[in-house]
Amino acid sequence: MHESDSLPERFAAGSTFEQLLARPKDNSAMWDAVYRRASIDEDAATRVRSIEHRFNLLVLNEDWCGDSVNVLPYIGRLVEASDHLEMRILGRDANRDLMDSHLTGSARSIPVVIVYDSVFREKGRWGPRPEPLQRWVMTEGLALPKPDRYPLIRAWYARDKGRTVVSEILSLIETLDTGDS
Repeated sequence: MHESDSLPERFAAGSTFEQLLARPKDNSAMWDAVYRRASIDEDAATRVRSIEHRFNLLVLNEDWCGDSVNVLPYIGRLVEASDHLEMRILGRDANRDLMDSHLTGSARSIPVVIVYDSVFREKGRWGPRPEPLQRWVMTEGLALPKPDRYPLIRAWYARDKGRTVVSEILSLIETLDTGDS
């Protein structure tokens, strides 16, 4: 895959969530465990099924990323529940041009979900973490040494059970779904 490839070609060349789960990767057991536990509630299922327009979710990711392990399984469940969402996953490091145009401040933080309409016009983005967790990380969390910070991040994800990720992604897509996507 090269930067000169068109966006639809790059999207098509990306991994599906199922392909990501099936390939050897860092933290395979954790990826599988989070996915097995991941679910969306009935309200989210109803909301995602009511999306009328097609959206392509392009995720910039690396397998080693702890936030990705805790986020992508829930987005995968949303995609599974919808006929109007398709997701592909590309490596952050192999797609620097996309990553560098979707920085978090000046950082290449992942995962980043770029939302495109059916003809690959960019409509929005989400990431790298649910907003309440990102706010904590950027304030109190940064004051902690990494070895102390990461267990607290993992605990937040375990308590939240993907609810905030699902809600934020759905809210973004629902806002976009009112247009001519």
